[in-house]
Amino acid sequence: MTTPDDPQAKVYSHINGRESDILARLAVAELCKGWPIYRDASEWKNFRSLFSDDACVWTTWSKRQPIDNFIQKSKEGKSNGDFIMHRECGTLVELNLSALRAVGKMKATITQRFKIGENSSVGLEPVIFDVDCDCRFHFFCFLDSDTNAWKVKYVKLIYEKDKLVPVDGKACPGFPKDALDRYPEGYKYLGAAQSTLGHDIDPSLPTIQGPESGSLDIPRLELYEKMEQWLDGADDIDLSTSHGRRDINGKDTHKGQK
Repeated sequence: MTTPDDPQAKVYSHINGRESDILARLAVAELCKGWPIYRDASEWKNFRSLFSDDACVWTTWSKRQPIDNFIQKSKEGKSNGDFIMHRECGTLVELNLSALRAVGKMKATITQRFKIGENSSVGLEPVIFDVDCDCRFHFFCFLDSDTNAWKVKYVKLIYEKDKLVPVDGKACPGFPKDALDRYPEGYKYLGAAQSTLGHDIDPSLPTIQGPESGSLDIPRLELYEKMEQWLDGADDIDLSTSHGRRDINGKDTHKGQK
């Protein structure tokens, strides 16, 4: 669970307000909803239209990627059988229209299907299962003054919790503890399962709590700081995780991860 402390220091336009604010927030919310609609359907031209030329995204399986690289890697993954879907669970927007900046916050569930353990030569049936991962997408958006269109510059997620879901109602794999312990609470099952497909999983992405239950997660707090810098008009921000993940005593648990 999250801590009771508010991670966001400032309040921006987020509900109600002037008509111009409401319309801008609706336009940004449209951009956010394009991720689950267009990416899941492989509508790549529509998906690409959401982003600026120099946009970057972070995910568990891709790590940091320029948007065109991410699309190419997504195509390759789908060709190799990666089956990732997204359920949007609600979207709100933080807006600073005076700076032409916004951050879209989209609650979503990543759901990925896996099939492991099949060996037809010995009659071994595969185990088919899903991993569901509840998360929050954060879309760093700006209004392009040349085209008067909102575009996404960065996308980074906070991962909340995940679980294994048996497709047939009875069979799920048992991942060894050392495989799960490579990744933090929030996406450890997703990370362990994705690694079986050959992906190099990023272990330093933001989650809702630190290694000790109820402790602060440093990357999550850093992400909120970056959101405020973006909304206040910073020209460029570094969304890499500068301190890795820390335990309750402040010790890095994943040094060198960006």
